[in-house]
Amino acid sequence: MAPRNRAEMVEQTKYMLIKTARKAFATKGFSAASMDNLTADAGLTRGALYHNFGDKKGLLRAVIDQIDTEIVARLITAHDQAPTPWQGLMDENIAFIKMALEPEIQRIMLLDGPAVLGDPSQWPNQTGCLRRTSQSIRQLIADGVVKPVNPEVTARLINGAALSAALWVATEDASHTVLENAIESFRVLMTGLLCHSH
Repeated sequence: MAPRNRAEMVEQTKYMLIKTARKAFATKGFSAASMDNLTADAGLTRGALYHNFGDKKGLLRAVIDQIDTEIVARLITAHDQAPTPWQGLMDENIAFIKMALEPEIQRIMLLDGPAVLGDPSQWPNQTGCLRRTSQSIRQLIADGVVKPVNPEVTARLINGAALSAALWVATEDASHTVLENAIESFRVLMTGLLCHSH
C-alpha cells in the first residue's frame, strides 16, 4: 500500500531500513554489513539512512530497540504463564538467558550491541526492565515470599546476573553446556531471596 502522506513515507522508510539492517546485522554482523548494500537492498539512498538514524550506529540502536520490544513481550508472556508470581520472575529470567542461543539475539543483542554501543545495562530500554523486576520483588515481599530486601538493588542484581549469564552463553563454544550450568546457578542464587517457609 502506497504511503498517503509525508509522515507515512518517513515511517515506511524507517521500517524498510530497520528490516533490512536487522537481516544484515544478524547474518553478516555489524562491522561486515555494508551501508551501500543495506540501503540498496532497502531500495533507498544513504541519505535516507543518515537523515533517519544519523549513522550506522544509530541504525543498530533502532534494530536493538525493535528486538528488545519483542524480547520484553516474550518475557511478559513467560511471567504470566507461570503458576505463581515467584515462578514467573524465575521463568522470565531463565527465558532471557535461553535466548542467548538464538542466532539473531546472540549476534545483535549480545555480541555486536555491547561491542558497538557499550554496557547493555546502561541502554535506555533497561529502565523499564528494572522497574518491572523491582515491582515484582516488592509484591513478593508484601506476599511474604521474598525476604525484606531493597527492591531496586535486588532488581539490578537479578537483571545483572541474567544479562551476565546470557553474555557468557553467547560467547562460549559449548553454549548448551554453559546454558545448563548458568541456569542451574541462577536458580540457586535466586532461591537465596526466598523466605524459609517457601
